[in-house]
Amino acid sequence: MNFFRQYISPLIIVLMFLIALLAVSARIFLPEDMAAPAPIANLEQTQIGNIEL
Repeated sequence: MNFFRQYISPLIIVLMFLIALLAVSARIFLPEDMAAPAPIANLEQTQIGNIEL
């Protein structure tokens, strides 16, 4: 248990931080229009199959 607490837990935390950092920094390399937030469309009449929303 002590081995897990001293070595494995910190390693998992550091790996999670590095993955999150990589995901956030990947936006730098995206084209300018893809790095922007998604547009919010006006959803008055949307139809999926036979279901009208």
